[in-house]
Amino acid sequence: MPLSFTSKSHGNIAFGFFNIESDMLLLEKYFFFADDFCEWINQMTKQDDVGLKSLQCKVYYIADPNDIGDLMGAIHGMLFTGFIGKLYTLFPFPDDPKAFKQNPEGFKTREVVKSYIESFSAIKDISIEIYKDGQAKIGPYLFDKSVFHELIRYVWQGGYPCWKNEVRPEYVMGMKESIQKSRNSFFKGVFSS
Repeated sequence: MPLSFTSKSHGNIAFGFFNIESDMLLLEKYFFFADDFCEWINQMTKQDDVGLKSLQCKVYYIADPNDIGDLMGAIHGMLFTGFIGKLYTLFPFPDDPKAFKQNPEGFKTREVVKSYIESFSAIKDISIEIYKDGQAKIGPYLFDKSVFHELIRYVWQGGYPCWKNEVRPEYVMGMKESIQKSRNSFFKGVFSS
């Protein structure tokens, strides 16, 4: 389930997983797979500690909120509009609340998810930037360091409701390892206070 995070540029924005059988993340109108996010973080951790760091990334962009769909309507099985609604017709919200856990094998549904989102979206280039002053930007969204760290921890935890059986995908484990080995001061404290 996406959560609200405070950006410095746009106020509260939604970020997170939105279907437990897919490893796709949303950031407002931008959609990308969790392994891409982890790889972007891995690349950023390898950059040195001097000046602006920028990484160009391709994402799916859905301009019209109607084409995104109604997440709460889809979760409750009442309204299946847009991309999210279409995805929930294939992967509905579980009847048993205990089954509400993020599937660490969500990557196995990727081809289906891609085929669904491609009819609602356009591919867009965005940049992820880390500034020397401790701020970071994903596309148009500017975050302070602590909130950007929260985004990383959200993916590490499997969002809300967390990873099924507490099993994380390898790409998530690799992201944590890269962060822990990084000499870039921006990533200090992601997994410790």
